[in-house]
Amino acid sequence: MNAIKAGDVVTLSPRVRRVTANNPGAMTGAGTNTYLIGRDEIAILDPGPADSSHIRAILEAVGNARVRWIVATHTHPDHSPAAALLAEQVNAEMIGCVLQDDGHQDRSFLVDNNVRHGDLIVANGFTLEAIATPGHVSNHFCYLLREEGLVFTGDHIMGGSTVVIIPPSGDMAEYLVSLERLKQYPIRQLLPGHGDVIDDPIGVIDGLIAHRLRREDKVIRVLRARGDVSLVDLTPLVYDDVDASLHLVAQVSLWAHLLKLEKEGRAIKTIEQHWLFGQQRWRLV
Repeated sequence: MNAIKAGDVVTLSPRVRRVTANNPGAMTGAGTNTYLIGRDEIAILDPGPADSSHIRAILEAVGNARVRWIVATHTHPDHSPAAALLAEQVNAEMIGCVLQDDGHQDRSFLVDNNVRHGDLIVANGFTLEAIATPGHVSNHFCYLLREEGLVFTGDHIMGGSTVVIIPPSGDMAEYLVSLERLKQYPIRQLLPGHGDVIDDPIGVIDGLIAHRLRREDKVIRVLRARGDVSLVDLTPLVYDDVDASLHLVAQVSLWAHLLKLEKEGRAIKTIEQHWLFGQQRWRLV
């Protein structure tokens, strides 16, 4: 894996360059990857946070080319806030799916019409196909660069870590279905929103599915052994292989696992207080 440095313009293919934002962290890795697709006509995919230095780096990389589209895989604050600022300067169309605010959305990202599964962006030299991939959040889309078999995965698949599934918009069952959906496409590489290029797309996707199902099996085993247990108490038991500093974040994905089991009739809540979900108690049916 190559070292990723904020601000560097990295050529990944004849049609794709990457510029990484200077927002490293536990949830963002080395930072948010912004992709410039095309040469004469450009689509900026996941423009990143509203950081002036990152926006300057993007515009310098664009140079004299024409930016026609600014595309967001989803509207979380590390992926899309730069879109509106860039659109003012380059007069480009914003493409993405706007979700009712769930407390995690970038409300500055606005579109006339939400992108739909199968929509195409057709440019001089490339075609991007929108692939609906709900799971991490319900308005998440990946994009296939048809000419090169590259899929831009946003937060659906990240390099070096698993994705947090964020209810109520995020859905574990939909996430697994979306992973299977990607396997139907002729993928050569995955280009994640965080991390380096992934060269074994099907192997990685299968690995992610297996990982989530193993975690689900562990949830069931612990519930079977403990009976009635709160989400807070369940977290260190199910994520005993994860550093305790990440358990608060892990609670969110655990909640998504439990909601999936509840929908399938395999687990039930014994206390109904959504706004205190951390204190909900769960048991197997």
